[in-house]
Amino acid sequence: MNGTVNVMQRELTGYFETPVAYVFLIIFLAMTGIFAFYLGNFYERGFADLDSFFRFHPWLYLFLVPAISMRLWAEERRSGTIELLLTLPLTTRQAVLGKFLAAWLFIGLALVLTLPMWFTVNYLGAPDNGVILAAYLGSWLMAGGFLAIGSCMSAVTRNQVVAFILSIVVCFLFLLSGLPMVMNLFNGWAPQIVLDGIASLSFLQHFADITKGVIDLRDLVYFALVITFWLLANVLILDLKKAD
Repeated sequence: MNGTVNVMQRELTGYFETPVAYVFLIIFLAMTGIFAFYLGNFYERGFADLDSFFRFHPWLYLFLVPAISMRLWAEERRSGTIELLLTLPLTTRQAVLGKFLAAWLFIGLALVLTLPMWFTVNYLGAPDNGVILAAYLGSWLMAGGFLAIGSCMSAVTRNQVVAFILSIVVCFLFLLSGLPMVMNLFNGWAPQIVLDGIASLSFLQHFADITKGVIDLRDLVYFALVITFWLLANVLILDLKKAD
């Protein structure tokens, strides 16, 4: 674990040595506020909840998380520092996990900075704080899923822009997998077990279940499996690149 912690500390420090971290935090906080108050009608709805706040998180993550993940490995490969990193006394798994945890904690910090929304809704009414806490957990888990996909896509290429686009495409497919526009493509010819499998991949559905305040073990296992699968794929890709 020492190797993982060292990489994580190195990455976290690196975020705040450049304007990237501050730009991301400002954009994230500004966009969540704009979406909640103007598109979600936070005040006009007249309900003491944060549904209008969390409703747009999947779509914000679709673009903002790939912006963070695109540099994780693409920049290392472009600059040639990946060879130096992988010659250190740590395994590829430790490096991948350390980078992922640093980025995930950074996104967690962005979520923590939105707590004034929670304080505001408690000032205005009497919300179900258990539901709000569950929604924060679900949002962070979903961000982890997006981040694991983005990290894997970043390992595929040296170009950050290409990594960014690939991440958006794959994450977009995971978002839409349970919606009618996707399911209609398979209805009528695919067996029910295939339809159920495709529907179960939807980030939106699992996130929506958690935001209702129901922390189902199946939703937690789903996000854990998504993160694990894509991080293992990340490790495999880096090992193949290293072998070349």
